[in-house]
Amino acid sequence: MPANKRDTWASRLGIIMAVAGSAIGLGNFLRFPAKAASNGGGAFMIPYLVALLFLGLPLMWVEWTLGRYGGGFEHGTAPGIFHSLRRKNRFIKYFGIIGIFGPLVIFVYYTFIESWTLAYGFFSISGKLTSLADQQGMQQFLSGFQGAESNNYFSSVFPAYVFFICTFAINMWVLYHGIKGGIERICRIAVPVLFVCAIILMTRVLLLGAPNPQKPSWSIANGFGFLWNPDFNALKSGKVWIEAAGQIFFTLSVGIGVILTYASYLSKGDDVTLSGLSATSLNETAEVILGGSIIIPAAFVFFGPDNIRSIAASGTFNLGFVTMPLITNQLPFPKLFGFIWFLLLFLAGVTSSISLGQPAVAFIEDEFDIDRKKAVVIFGSVTFVLCHFPVFMLKHGVVDELDFWGGTFFLVVFAAIEVILFAWVFGIDNAWDEMHRGADLRVPKVYKFIIKYVTPLFLLVIISIWMWQEWLSVIVMKSVSAADKPYVLGTRIVLISILALLAMAVKIAWRRRDLKGKTDAA
Repeated sequence: MPANKRDTWASRLGIIMAVAGSAIGLGNFLRFPAKAASNGGGAFMIPYLVALLFLGLPLMWVEWTLGRYGGGFEHGTAPGIFHSLRRKNRFIKYFGIIGIFGPLVIFVYYTFIESWTLAYGFFSISGKLTSLADQQGMQQFLSGFQGAESNNYFSSVFPAYVFFICTFAINMWVLYHGIKGGIERICRIAVPVLFVCAIILMTRVLLLGAPNPQKPSWSIANGFGFLWNPDFNALKSGKVWIEAAGQIFFTLSVGIGVILTYASYLSKGDDVTLSGLSATSLNETAEVILGGSIIIPAAFVFFGPDNIRSIAASGTFNLGFVTMPLITNQLPFPKLFGFIWFLLLFLAGVTSSISLGQPAVAFIEDEFDIDRKKAVVIFGSVTFVLCHFPVFMLKHGVVDELDFWGGTFFLVVFAAIEVILFAWVFGIDNAWDEMHRGADLRVPKVYKFIIKYVTPLFLLVIISIWMWQEWLSVIVMKSVSAADKPYVLGTRIVLISILALLAMAVKIAWRRRDLKGKTDAA
């Protein structure tokens, strides 16, 4: 057992806010409305709710339960948690490597994107964005800032690098101060402020009416109609169902390994069923009600029905950093509303990125008996070097590559592994009893069947469809330009190296445990 005493949450509210903060990210306010608008509007909510009921909720309860169970054995990450399920199995812990790999890879590029929101908050309040009146100018400003091109706005990536350093330092500061003094403290402040910002923006959008008297159909009511009027023909497309399932993974932070780590700091009798449902409810409120009521309806009002489809399909970056600034520039007090928008995104980003850093820090702490501060220094040193790849190679597809493997493919694979281990290796009866230990809410018994059969089958079908349709074109980099292939290939080599080093670290950690156990026994 580790010599260092493990940290704990100060209150139930603290962990609910932390898990909600982890789940509420840029995807709630940018990715969700874009996916809904592009995939049948209100009809998208049917596969979305199906995925929530059969994937999101089961995986959420699985991860909260597994995390608390593994924490009782002084393990805060997937290798140790999986090992605690079947201690005599020498290999089961290696499946948990993905639960460290995924968050680490996402952290490497997410922190850079998060830093853009900090920079744009500064650009908004200082008036730099209010001088940009059209989409071309705003797009050039973003491209110059990202370092994708040198133009009249930015001659190099250096300004973006400065804001990246500031954002990275903020993340390290929070992680350095631990679960109670860092993560819980910041999330208890950031999540409520985030909701206040979103409510202010939503209220302002609802009051827009039809600003252009010559085009009365460009109204906020029609804007909501564009987003939510159902196109049931979209339900015939398998792509829509896959997109809905992907959004549930993305928005709830399931399949990553973060919830496992957060829940490992609970006590054995702490509730996981109601707490998990509460965190999920906060996230869904932020996504469906608030996220669905800001950018797409407002864009309809200002850009009209002819342009709204191309805007909705323009991608997360363009929605957040091009379309929304153009909208706030047309409102009274544009500097203020622009700042509120980017403050909202920054708070959503930072509460997510600190959660992505915690699994690797916990692994170093728990499995190598290294104190918190040294663990954060080690983690920070490694990730700071790795972050330079997306910072300086964004235009060569490095971020897309990192996002696919760390934030999409391995996320689904890891979710399948953990639910199979939970229901079939640990045993569904043991799992059900563990889930309800100290529970304030009885999960409907139908979920016992869903967790054992439906959720794993759902996940295996998704993986099989991808393997059948996409794997060859991805492996051979069919959609990657010739100029970018060396960068993408280099990224893959780095990712394989990270996986190998994590496997080696797990092996070394357990060898140390075995030697220590023999020494103590002697």
